[in-house]
Amino acid sequence: MNQSTNQVLALAAILQSAYLVDEIASKGEASAEYVNPLIQSLFAFDAETTEAIYGGIHTLKPGLELAVELLGGKKNSTHQITIRYAMAILHLQQRVNKEAEMFQIIHNRLQHTAKKAEHFSNDINEIAKSVAAVYQDTISTLKYRLHVKGNAQHLQVSRNADMIRSLLLSGIRAAVLWRQLGGSRWHFLLARKRLLKAAQQLLES
Repeated sequence: MNQSTNQVLALAAILQSAYLVDEIASKGEASAEYVNPLIQSLFAFDAETTEAIYGGIHTLKPGLELAVELLGGKKNSTHQITIRYAMAILHLQQRVNKEAEMFQIIHNRLQHTAKKAEHFSNDINEIAKSVAAVYQDTISTLKYRLHVKGNAQHLQVSRNADMIRSLLLSGIRAAVLWRQLGGSRWHFLLARKRLLKAAQQLLES
């Protein structure tokens, strides 16, 4: 895959994480088909390709569709919250990047969680519970907070709260990947057409 293709996969993962956070917060549920690969990506420490991190391109379909819509210049008010969360995720990643000790703690905790996950790999709720604890002990201590809005009844369910925190951490992981691949805010302007073409080709493949 070329650089633009890898970059748009990382961007799609950020957007999909943000979108699914809103789905759970507002509706109380989201498709496991698209939630689980994002959470599992947190344990892809030695993946050889961007695609391998997420277990295939098909797992990022909603994120790629959002990327095409946004990069194509379509204005859809229903995605304003998703965009706001995605921008907040990118900002959180920059904050974490300045906290070397926190970054290392997150990495170590996720490695430990990965070993535990081997014993309950089929129970995504248990995995999400452990990942959410990592988020609470690290990201949640930053002065900058991402405030998730939605249905209070759904947000009060501990399982939903765990999923939301896990998805936010997966979004931050994708944002790290985006930066590592050379992505920046300027890409949304200077490389928009290249990223749009790459996203469209991935959806057609």
